[in-house]
Amino acid sequence: MKEYQAVVVKLTRHTREDEDTLTDLLNERSRGGWEPALMSQDEQRLTILFSRDAVAEG
Repeated sequence: MKEYQAVVVKLTRHTREDEDTLTDLLNERSRGGWEPALMSQDEQRLTILFSRDAVAEG
């Protein structure tokens, strides 16, 4: 079974700031076992759907 997490990043139109924000986000999620599964972008925001295998409880 998989679990999912959606993240919406508001773009600032400052390329360097947006790159740093996205890099930090991807590195942070990667350390938690999350992998990007889907990305969507419009002029104002970037939406990223992450997924990982769910941890069985019990």
